[in-house]
Amino acid sequence: MKYDIMLAGVGGQGVLSLAALIGRAAVAEGLQVKQSEVHGMAQRGGAVLSHLRLSDRVIASDLIPLGTADLILSMEPLESLRYVAYLSPAAAVVTSVDPFINIPDYPPTDEVLARLRRLPRAVLVEAERLAREAGDVLSKNTVMVGAAAHLLPLRRESFDGAIRQTFGAKGDRALEVNFAAFEAGWRASA
Repeated sequence: MKYDIMLAGVGGQGVLSLAALIGRAAVAEGLQVKQSEVHGMAQRGGAVLSHLRLSDRVIASDLIPLGTADLILSMEPLESLRYVAYLSPAAAVVTSVDPFINIPDYPPTDEVLARLRRLPRAVLVEAERLAREAGDVLSKNTVMVGAAAHLLPLRRESFDGAIRQTFGAKGDRALEVNFAAFEAGWRASA
């Protein structure tokens, strides 16, 4: 088994936290995990990209070749379109519909979402609204992990453990919010 994920977004959206949460769930199942990230000017609203590779065998490289990714998981719709060349023919895109307008010529959101809807397997998630309803808009990245969980080769219980491991030290409220956020994303994409 091999499963390759491109994680995309903008600095401050929690893209690297997405990778850590999924990676922890995979490690709990005994899988090999490799991750690579590019976040140059991320602290100023720049693009953030992470390659996340899961396998039951040794992984030779942490970079995903063009045309082979199984999933793009994106915190921002335009950023998801930036990486479609990485998708394999059977791959899926799971993206938040909430734009992060960080460039002056950001295209109209309706056009970006229309392009995403034309992809063979696209799941568009109202992540910001769902995170707010879960109790904290900062849990948007956990909403997105929940939305992608149906497509990932991991058991739901592994995500529960990863959430507990990631947010447990932050207290009961953080755990409660992130469990609710994961569940909201799970239901939104079911």
